[in-house]
Amino acid sequence: MPIRINEQMPVVQKLNEENIFVMAEDRAASQDIRQLKIAVVNIMPEKESAELQLLRLLSNSPLQVEITFIRMDSHEYKNSTDVYLQKFYKSYSEIKHDYFDGMIITGAPVEKMEFEDVDYWDEITDIMEWSKTHVTSAMFICWAAQAGLYYHYGIEKYDFDKKLSGVFRHELLSDDEEIVRGFDDVFYVPHSRHTGVKTEDIRKHPELKIMAESDKAGAFLILDKENSRIFVTGHPEYDSGTLSNEYLRDIKKDENTCVPENYFPSDDPSKAPKATWRSCANLLFSNWLNYYVYQITPYDLYKDKI
Repeated sequence: MPIRINEQMPVVQKLNEENIFVMAEDRAASQDIRQLKIAVVNIMPEKESAELQLLRLLSNSPLQVEITFIRMDSHEYKNSTDVYLQKFYKSYSEIKHDYFDGMIITGAPVEKMEFEDVDYWDEITDIMEWSKTHVTSAMFICWAAQAGLYYHYGIEKYDFDKKLSGVFRHELLSDDEEIVRGFDDVFYVPHSRHTGVKTEDIRKHPELKIMAESDKAGAFLILDKENSRIFVTGHPEYDSGTLSNEYLRDIKKDENTCVPENYFPSDDPSKAPKATWRSCANLLFSNWLNYYVYQITPYDLYKDKI
């Protein structure tokens, strides 16, 4: 089904090339349909790549979705111009009086830093606090999952001896929640990070339920059903070539950079990798939109709140 974003965004051309329907504002206004309002706090350095990856997944649903991209005003971006961000993104101050059906906070390459040392930490925690009363369901990806677990539950992250990078085997621990409906018992997901959270720390919190984990990558999918929060420690949204691009970037800085595990054919970076996680990614996002957003959110987001 269609997604609604600013029609002038560069990503629209790529979406059209992939036959993903971007609905124009005038057509959306003529339809008697209440679109789902999703806020995407995109703190990935490569904005347009992250936009495309997430929009692909959010469009693969029978539900119409209106996307609002959020920027961090307390951060100076290196890979996106102020003109781009001002035109296509909104600040937290601009949307803090609005209500949303769902929110996604992306990862960010800041996991080596203490949370409080991240320049936009105060702003991102303001957003997480605001989401308790202004968002029906929230999804946190990679670093945002660690940040959310720390902010909401006090769960600390810890450093790895070396970067965790590759595509890892995961096992479903429980299939009794809608977020994993249709999942295979075993599935694969990319990870790319320097830090993680410990399973035993998560299990100290009875409100948190680990739905899937990996022997190598640890807990992957964590659910707080009562508060409708989903924590995703990996990158199911990644394209087939994203880990390759990261590896080629990193090896220019450090020739000892490890090849991503279980990714390149025969571990040969000259060979094109193939995605083995698309079905998992599509199920995860469609289940979230359907069961944790659409079926829970009120029709009138503003009723009794103003």
